[in-house]
Amino acid sequence: MVSVTGVYGGVVDKFPLGAIFAKGLNLVAGQTHVRAYLEPQLARAGNGEIDPTFVITHHLPLDAAPDGYRIFQAKQDGCIKVVLRP
Repeated sequence: MVSVTGVYGGVVDKFPLGAIFAKGLNLVAGQTHVRAYLEPQLARAGNGEIDPTFVITHHLPLDAAPDGYRIFQAKQDGCIKVVLRP
């Protein structure tokens, strides 16, 4: 099952509907009320109740952003989340 949550981004070009159909995937989507959840979650992270840093796999300088996007897109080196340092 593929689940898409968040804010609707408009028309998606070249969406692989044929591949989804051929693999027998279920596609589910729905809105997430970001404004309702963002502030409480940031507060929980700020007071140490939760630690979202486990998803950060790469730290790069800001000028390496194009490389970070390439690494993320190709899922190289186990990349999940890239944090860019100014």
